[in-house]
Amino acid sequence: MADRRWHYAIMCNMSDGKKGAGGTPGGIKHFLIGAIFAIVGGYLLLNQVTVHSGFWSFFGNYSFGITMIPFLIGIAFLFFDGSSMIGWFLTVAAFLTIIVGVIANLQIYFRPTTLYNTLIMLILLVGGLALIARSLRAFPESNS
Repeated sequence: MADRRWHYAIMCNMSDGKKGAGGTPGGIKHFLIGAIFAIVGGYLLLNQVTVHSGFWSFFGNYSFGITMIPFLIGIAFLFFDGSSMIGWFLTVAAFLTIIVGVIANLQIYFRPTTLYNTLIMLILLVGGLALIARSLRAFPESNS
């Protein structure tokens, strides 16, 4: 039954003459070229980014250990009674605090590069996104 609905939907779309990107006539070449440009530009740009972590300073300097106390107490409650609401609350809250603390202490840097390389990266990324957006508009049908 589901097979017939998919077949009907595909056949209806083909009979409407909508063949391009986003269901509009034409534009598939612009979409593919834009996607390639955006992927290459995004890769080159993200390749210049360095990420490393710093010291844990979420609640003050070197306070990671204090966030482990509610986590371990919550785990102890859960081992004693798996349906303990206090245990689940402590475990989940402490786990989220640890995750937020790790993310908050990440340091992200853009590595030095030449202006030429930076312009190439940004032009590829922004130009590719613009071509993708352009491909979603309807193109006039050519009479060839």
